[in-house]
Amino acid sequence: MEPRAHHLIIGLFTILAFAAALVFSLWLAKSSADREWGYYEIVFEQAVGGLSEGNPVLYNGVQIGDVVELNLDPNNPAHVRVLVRVDQSIPIRENTRAGMVLANITGSMSVQFSGGSPDQPVLKGDRDNPPVIFAEPSAFNNLLANSEQLLAKADQLLTSATELLSGENIENASAILRNTREATDALLDRREQLTALLEQFDAAAIRAEEAAIKVSNVSDNANELLQTDGRRVLQSMDEALAVITTTMARIDELTRDNQGAMDAGLQGMGELAPALRELRATLRSLNQFTHRLEQDPTGTLFGNDTMKEMAQ
Repeated sequence: MEPRAHHLIIGLFTILAFAAALVFSLWLAKSSADREWGYYEIVFEQAVGGLSEGNPVLYNGVQIGDVVELNLDPNNPAHVRVLVRVDQSIPIRENTRAGMVLANITGSMSVQFSGGSPDQPVLKGDRDNPPVIFAEPSAFNNLLANSEQLLAKADQLLTSATELLSGENIENASAILRNTREATDALLDRREQLTALLEQFDAAAIRAEEAAIKVSNVSDNANELLQTDGRRVLQSMDEALAVITTTMARIDELTRDNQGAMDAGLQGMGELAPALRELRATLRSLNQFTHRLEQDPTGTLFGNDTMKEMAQ
């Protein structure tokens, strides 16, 4: 009898637990059906991975509804239209922002509303004509996008590193290191010559510095000479030019004042030309007479016939 009593008690307990769960489910469904909902359509311009029907809708972290359905925008498949229902007692205003947040570590996402000023009008609509709200990019989506880019760059970096560390490049790097080692050893073997060369460079630098100092001194002296003697020479030239200018002005004034006399003098010189020609002819004749007198004084004075008669 005792085993049958135990089985009876267990069966009765199971039936009562099932009945209680069924009653609770019916009550929950009835309360959900009796609840008044407001419907809103949220447009996402990015991927909505992790978001599915039935996921919670939050307002500043408090659940106020759930996701009803998700559809691609027929006019622009890059956009996703998410229909959500929200407790109608929760005011969703025109400046209320919408986005996605991470629900748990499994990657499930939730829709979250935030903001909304009390002075803004409330958005109202039903399931057939829900108000449209454009979602803002969430920080998590930005993080995912940046992480994808980061992973792509990391993969590219690893690929480049793999190509860089190929056998041929490693062999070339080893050859470069060997050549560097040999060059270093050669420099060490000739460090005394390098030291002497550096000393010569130091001496040349010292001489160059001394030459630069001398050139600087010469430049200073030339500058001083130009500032003193050069200035005096320029001053003397200015004075000479002033005297020449004054003299030329006086000559020009004298020429203007004696223009008539100069013209008369030039005319008189034109009248002297015939007299000068006659004087020149007379001088020529006198010169010939003098020449004959030197050659033959008697013949010149007494004539050639007289000389012939005296000869007879």
